[in-house]
Amino acid sequence: MTTHRIRVGIDVGGTFTDAVAVDATTLELLGQVKVPTSHHHEDGVAHGIVEALDRLLKETGHAPQDVTFLAHGTTQATNALLEGDVAKVGLIGIGSGAGAAFTRRLAALAKLELTPGRRFPLVYAHVADPADTAVVDRAVAEVAEAGAQVLVATQPFSVDRPEGEEAVRAAAGARGLPMTAAHDITSLYGLHKRSRTAAVNAAILPKMFATADLVDASISKAGVTAPLMVMRCDGGVMSLDEMRRRPLLTVLSGPAAGVAGALMQERVSEGVFLETGGTSTDISVIRRGKVAVRHATLLGKTSYLSALDVRTVGVGGGSMVRMTGGKVTGIGPRSAHIAGLPYACFATAEDLAGAELTTVRPLPEDAEDHVVLDAAGGRYAITLTCAANALGRVPEGDFAGADREVARTALAPLAAALGTDVDTAAARVLDAGVEQVGKVVDAMIDDYRLDKDAVLLVGGGGGAASVTPHLAATSGREGRIAAHNEVISPIGVALALIREQVERIIPGAGQQEILAVRAEAEQAVVAQGATADAVEVEVTVDPQTNTVRAIATGATELRAQDRSHRADDAERHQLAAASLKVPAGQVETLAGTRAYTVYGTEQRRRLRATRHPVRVVDADGVVRLHASDARVETTTVGGAQQTLTRLVDESTAYGDGGVRAPVLRLLVGSRIADLSGVLDPQLLLALARTELDGRPADEPVVAVVEERS
Repeated sequence: MTTHRIRVGIDVGGTFTDAVAVDATTLELLGQVKVPTSHHHEDGVAHGIVEALDRLLKETGHAPQDVTFLAHGTTQATNALLEGDVAKVGLIGIGSGAGAAFTRRLAALAKLELTPGRRFPLVYAHVADPADTAVVDRAVAEVAEAGAQVLVATQPFSVDRPEGEEAVRAAAGARGLPMTAAHDITSLYGLHKRSRTAAVNAAILPKMFATADLVDASISKAGVTAPLMVMRCDGGVMSLDEMRRRPLLTVLSGPAAGVAGALMQERVSEGVFLETGGTSTDISVIRRGKVAVRHATLLGKTSYLSALDVRTVGVGGGSMVRMTGGKVTGIGPRSAHIAGLPYACFATAEDLAGAELTTVRPLPEDAEDHVVLDAAGGRYAITLTCAANALGRVPEGDFAGADREVARTALAPLAAALGTDVDTAAARVLDAGVEQVGKVVDAMIDDYRLDKDAVLLVGGGGGAASVTPHLAATSGREGRIAAHNEVISPIGVALALIREQVERIIPGAGQQEILAVRAEAEQAVVAQGATADAVEVEVTVDPQTNTVRAIATGATELRAQDRSHRADDAERHQLAAASLKVPAGQVETLAGTRAYTVYGTEQRRRLRATRHPVRVVDADGVVRLHASDARVETTTVGGAQQTLTRLVDESTAYGDGGVRAPVLRLLVGSRIADLSGVLDPQLLLALARTELDGRPADEPVVAVVEERS
């Protein structure tokens, strides 16, 4: 079943703006368009967004009223920081006595290097008593007269007592100046880091405000009634109002759109996503169905911005081959695009007639070891994509696909120079390219302790076929290229969930405080448009730092996903066996709900304890959860308290490191409630009760429990 309702995702890149339309029910791709990014238009990138939307609706035969969800991702904030195109910040420090010394030191933020040779534009003023409105007004006037276009107010412990920062906000509002209060950005302690993060947020406020207003007005004028959402750097989306408050959350959101596509479209639960363009590959991790994030580095310093953990390698589909002394010595980082040369594999056989191999300097500062062909049709670069096509690594119909015979013709002169055949030459080129990527992939698998038996390599981006298939083949890991890989980023934008993260430092946090943080995160995504019944909240409590973190995600509508194909019992069983890497006869069906089936097997290991790996498979046949050694029990909502109390008691570890409750996940209805971030047994049970509140007493609940090592 399909409807006329669509979800639209728009990804604003440095060169092109891509837009896709996805069926709101089946989530199938209906259409895609590409327009030049309108950096130099009087309306900026907003013009390109509206142009892309208009073309998309016309080409798919939809009306503006059919759009039920509209989101865009943009590199504008990232580019503003990279290019130094930011507003001058007026930083007002608050404090008296000993505290004043700490806030006055924040004036040194003006020494941060924004771009080579250019400092962060910041002026500082101090307020001892924020209750004195005259003093606050004078401080605001002082920084405004010094050229500040936007303000930041910061005070020690403002996460607990924000009144001082709010007093400055009132004075700024009276003057019509936009402002960021440091407590708006994060609720974590750390005056310097919190203030630095707030200052960067403020510096991009005016530019992002202008773009947001233009896009919002243009979308409304076009007749779209769906609220406009914006891509965040942690893989979710937020409302336009939230973006106006915290535009910093859009920094580094480019890679996040691609991994969101892999997470939602490809339904990856344990894997590594490799988004390969022409020049580089961005590598990120999906662990247990969630993207891996960490605090990002901004202006050379760590911040409180939680962004996708993405690591970039200078190897892409257009990376040029380098050769010295009859050997392939490297791939990239220079690409054919930078050299201004076409790929040899996309030429014709006639163009390559009489091809001779030579080496060049793509740019004056480069080494003269980059391989090119001089042929009848001109000069061509030999790239990683050429080698992948020559070796048959590119799937038929792929965006990077070329005529294999032409690619082999392009590789023939290189093979002769290496003293080997075309297949071997192509393999050496690919080996050299994916070696760099493979090292980073291995490091991220270790860093995040992924289940090595279950890791899936997923390739996205237009150059995916030049890296992922060969890396999968040489590493022995399962790999695939995402469907519609060339537009995986706008697909990710279209499918992304509303996300909010709330962090608090609460020494000795009890159930009430932790449940309050959870409720705050849940309410935040509902306030931005998420359907309450579709919200999932993951709570993590770090006893070492006393940090309580709640991450809430939710859809703007209940998406039934009435797909044309549902996997039957036999197919799901076989898929679980393939994931467990054992014959189907060794796989047992352990439990199930209306949305999920749980499969397991037994692995007997010499001199070591027997393991019971588990896979949870959804109705579409997608493995949604991996557990390397788990216990599975079925109960009901009414009987859950007694069952879960027993399971938690039996699986809690006691030792020198303290009490460690087990990893617990609950399958209930269409949800997988992940409670793995809680170490305290009583708190774990309290959160489990919260997940089940309001559900029918006879509804089945499946508990998947893993003891912590």
